Amino acid sequence: MRKSVFVFLVLALLLAACGGGGSEKEEKKEPVPAGAGDPSKGEKLFKETLIGSQPGCITCHSLESGVTLVGPSQSDIGARAGTRVSGLSAEEYLRQSILEPDAHVVEDFAAGTMPVALADELSEQQVKDLIAYMLTLK
Repeated sequence: MRKSVFVFLVLALLLAACGGGGSEKEEKKEPVPAGAGDPSKGEKLFKETLIGSQPGCITCHSLESGVTLVGPSQSDIGARAGTRVSGLSAEEYLRQSILEPDAHVVEDFAAGTMPVALADELSEQQVKDLIAYMLTLK
């Protein structure tokens, strides 16, 4: 019994000493607080061509300024979202735009174009991740 405890402790110390082996030049990724959205996961989700059975964000929304696909460009949505609807924060506006897309239709775009079924396809965490990513687009 003592021998197995000793072997376990030695292995634990060796593993701790290895430290992961990453390069010092690698960019350190900040941990995402519990309950918050993860911008890197949101970016990956935004760039999916399908979200469940619905077209993905990148299918209809460009990330290039002035480039319109089906919906408005999202190139600087992080800067614009907080000013779109009086009384709504950027996060609230983006959440409502994703889950209730016809609540605030952008001028020169038709209601009913963005799929309302995204509310059923996305988990709460995925919505938070998308919002976190979109807030980085400035």
